[in-house]
Amino acid sequence: MQRKKNSAITINKVTVEPGSRITVDLPAGRLYTHAPMSMPVHVICGKYAGPSMFISAAIHGDEINGVEIIRRILKLPQLKNLRGTLIAVPIVNVHGLISHSRYLPDRRDLNRCFPGSEKGSLAARMAHLFMTEIVAKCRYGIDLHTAAIHRNNLPQIRANLDDAETAGLAQAFGVPVIISANLRDGSLREAADERGIPMLLYEAGEALRFDEFSIRAGVRGIINVMRKLEMLPQTRTKKKTFEPVTARSSSWVRTPGSGILRPMVALGTWVKKNTLLGVISDPFGEREVEITSPFSGIVIGRTNLPLVNEGDALFHIARFEHVHEAAAMVEEFAEVHTPENDQPPSIDGPIT
Repeated sequence: MQRKKNSAITINKVTVEPGSRITVDLPAGRLYTHAPMSMPVHVICGKYAGPSMFISAAIHGDEINGVEIIRRILKLPQLKNLRGTLIAVPIVNVHGLISHSRYLPDRRDLNRCFPGSEKGSLAARMAHLFMTEIVAKCRYGIDLHTAAIHRNNLPQIRANLDDAETAGLAQAFGVPVIISANLRDGSLREAADERGIPMLLYEAGEALRFDEFSIRAGVRGIINVMRKLEMLPQTRTKKKTFEPVTARSSSWVRTPGSGILRPMVALGTWVKKNTLLGVISDPFGEREVEITSPFSGIVIGRTNLPLVNEGDALFHIARFEHVHEAAAMVEEFAEVHTPENDQPPSIDGPIT
């Protein structure tokens, strides 16, 4: 059977022919010093036809795990056999990344400004550019995020699980926890959903930090999705697969008062109702308040900052129908993706 040849794709008036790859710079405005800014986009146009998909990172400029995930994806030798087209945007919010900031210079959150407008604010213009040049030319999308500054997230997928195709891709990604997350106004995920584009949001790690565990899980997850879509050939060797567990709901446990937090549980910990999560005290230890879990579940997010103010979010706990099953899956997932002591901190080799 003869394979159908892929079609060329044009990004910012640059045409990428089948069987080639190129980096294209999207204009992202100028600094007040007159220096131009650009959003780097790497396009791989496979020789043969298949789906088109984008992977993006650093929409929040301080969320850099995804930048490393995309770098490793682009080095994979398997991409020589790519079917369809992959558009990789490792740094969407170039302004925020340069300044180590979540936001753009106008203090707007880019992920609340989609689909944007051609003549609006800087954030609106960048959102419009991304929608026009990237999203509109793709059938699928994966957006990579981390927790906010001073917080850490267990690897998890957030998606619209009411859509069967999206739910199938979320399962294929292969992280232990999937959350059916509502679409947020102005988010990239909402804008893509309105265009009928199934999209996953991968959350893992902490802002301004590389987390090897989260990076490895992200690389493998993207490869799993590309194999599911038949953009990459299936592996010949059997690898450990994970059946993710969908959370029924999740909520943050907040501190009733200010003080110094001593956390008692780590990410991925299975907690029962009334489990001690941490203790908040004053600097002298004269007054202490215990923080307990309001229900049974898995800790999927937590603060890393011991100095807390009244009302601060401390522990993010997800509820599951079968919490024992979820806890076992998290533990097994951690064993597979945690780097061994004798391994280097970076993996650039092939992932089968």
